[in-house]
Amino acid sequence: MAAGNDFDLVVLGGGSGGYAAALRAVELGLRVALVERDRLGGTCLHKGCIPTKALLQSAEVADSVKNAAAFGVAASFGHIDLPAVRAYRDGVVQGLFRGLSGLVANRGIELVEGVGALTSPTTVAVTLNEDGSQRVLNGTHVLIATGSVPKAVPGLDTDGAAIITSDDALRLEAVPETALILGGGAIGCEFATVWNAFGASVTVVEAMRHLVPLEDEACSAALEKAFKRKGIGMKLGVKIDAARQVDGGVEAVLSDGSTLTADVVLIAVGRSPVSRGIGLDAVGVELEREFVKVDDVCRTSVPSIFAVGDVIATPQLAHAGFAEGILVAETIAGLDAQPIDYPGIPRVTYSHPEVASVGLSTRAAVERGYEIDEATYDLAGNGKARILKTSGFVKVVAAKNGPVLGVHMVGDRVGELISEAQLIVNWEALPDEVSRHIHAHPTVSEAIGEAHLALAGKPLHSHG
Repeated sequence: MAAGNDFDLVVLGGGSGGYAAALRAVELGLRVALVERDRLGGTCLHKGCIPTKALLQSAEVADSVKNAAAFGVAASFGHIDLPAVRAYRDGVVQGLFRGLSGLVANRGIELVEGVGALTSPTTVAVTLNEDGSQRVLNGTHVLIATGSVPKAVPGLDTDGAAIITSDDALRLEAVPETALILGGGAIGCEFATVWNAFGASVTVVEAMRHLVPLEDEACSAALEKAFKRKGIGMKLGVKIDAARQVDGGVEAVLSDGSTLTADVVLIAVGRSPVSRGIGLDAVGVELEREFVKVDDVCRTSVPSIFAVGDVIATPQLAHAGFAEGILVAETIAGLDAQPIDYPGIPRVTYSHPEVASVGLSTRAAVERGYEIDEATYDLAGNGKARILKTSGFVKVVAAKNGPVLGVHMVGDRVGELISEAQLIVNWEALPDEVSRHIHAHPTVSEAIGEAHLALAGKPLHSHG
């Protein structure tokens, strides 16, 4: 128990990592206070994962109506009712928020609504939202889970209307007629998908040579091909040097010398950790490039203080934050918690089509010294994919005469298939072992089995 302190654990930040740690800690018998300055659930629930995926669902429905004739359905597309889309999105968020709030309350976690900062290695001072008074929380351990904010670009000052962040994009009251998106990662590609489906003319500017540049190049190439078919413009290997408001929108000057004008410029180049202004310097917590430095159990340079989620230099994914929060709670409770295998965490970009992957890409495997075998199964040969009229592939990268190192997929809803691939990679399965498992027919998941059959030297509907 708390042994002289009010709490065993004080969590600063109620997002994915913070509330996961709090929930697991109370399950283990610890007394927990959870400090949140805004709304429980953090960026993921209110400004990231959930609202954007709701928009993407509306975009998918819009595209389905536009293409209904291909399925023999006589339907016509009218227009996007953005207030109704926003109401649907906000309803999803509110339902999850109510559920999470009830869960936290029912588990006995003390939710403290206010702005907190460390005043010692075991003390957090909170300025309460309700009346501005201060409350001091004493905890044997403190967890920093303060998350992140959209990353700024020097020289491109956002104004919330013409030059905007992803947070601003969720508040727009109208679909822009033309949009320029700076950044071809997950955030940029997802907003490109939404706005394109909603009728905007969209161009994505990415400084690297490919969209989703952290993914296997085959996935990047497939997504670029799909975006081109949809009419989404791309300027790859190019940066925006400057942007200024002009009559009719924003004029952006690109590093290749070209100029583009759009109603809206979305800055989507990543997120920066919220590590300043929360007392870390006062208590000696070390930072590196604004991220909190931690060891393999997320402990900082101050033994009583831990950190998880976007504020540390690990994948900025909600599910990574969940895992880190659980790891910290179990470490504090004295369990033999195992460090997280970050390469084994799945990644999904929820564009249309989706890109999903886990483990090593071809390039990463070769750079690590592996001699590899790989197989790619084209969804054109998959019955369910044909029915759904989705294109894409499943690519498997394996060590020669060894286990599967990575699985990479492109296609509609392939994010729903990534869990099987995660088990294959993390359990270091051999291609031949996976090839013996029978997948239901007809399902898109058969493509995973087919790719492993090819790697095992017994291709069925492919040439290996």
